[in-house]
Amino acid sequence: MVRADRDRWLALALLLAVLGLVYLLLVHPLFTVPMAEVNTRIADLQQRDARLRGLLQQQPQIQARLATLDAQGGGTGFLAEPTAELATASLIQQLERVVSDASPGSRGCALVNRTPLGEEPQSGRYRKVTVQVRLRCGNAETLAVLHALESARPYLFVDALGITAQRYFAVPGSNQPQEGGLDVSFNLFGYLRPAPGGARGP
Repeated sequence: MVRADRDRWLALALLLAVLGLVYLLLVHPLFTVPMAEVNTRIADLQQRDARLRGLLQQQPQIQARLATLDAQGGGTGFLAEPTAELATASLIQQLERVVSDASPGSRGCALVNRTPLGEEPQSGRYRKVTVQVRLRCGNAETLAVLHALESARPYLFVDALGITAQRYFAVPGSNQPQEGGLDVSFNLFGYLRPAPGGARGP
C-alpha cells in the first residue's frame, strides 16, 4: 500500500516535470514570449497615438499663432531677397559690415576670403544659401564677429567652423605684426523665404 502511494506521487511528480518541460520548450517560446512582445508593441503604439492626437488637437492654435507672427513680421527670420543670387550678395554685404563694425579700419580683423556657394540643392521646403568665409582676426574680434552673425536678423548660421591659432598676424597699416591672432574659416548661411504652399521657386 505504501509502495503504491509512493509510485502514484512519483508518477505525479514526473507528469508535472514533463508538463513544465513542455511549457519551457514549446509554450513559452512559441506563445508566451510573442504575446508579451505584441502587448508591449500595442502599448507603445497606443502611447504614440495619444501623443499624435494631442498634437493634432493643437494644430488650429499653432496655425493661428503662426499667422499672427507672420502678420507682425515674424517671418523676417528668412532672407528677404527673392533669389539665391541676390541673397548671396546681401549675405556678403552683411558679413563685410559685421567685420567692419568689429574692427574699424581692419586694424584687428581682416576678411581674407568670401566665396559664394549659392543655393544648395535641397529636397525640403527651405532653400539654403551659403558663403564660405575666411578671416584673420584677434581673439576679441573673432568672438564679436561670430556673435554678431549668429544674433542677426534675418537669422544667419555658422557651420563647419575651423579655428587655427597663429603666433602673429599682419595688421594693415602697421609694420609690426600683432600677437595672438586666429585663422578662422566657416560657412555662413541663411534660408530663403519658402514659396507659398511649399513650392520651390526657380
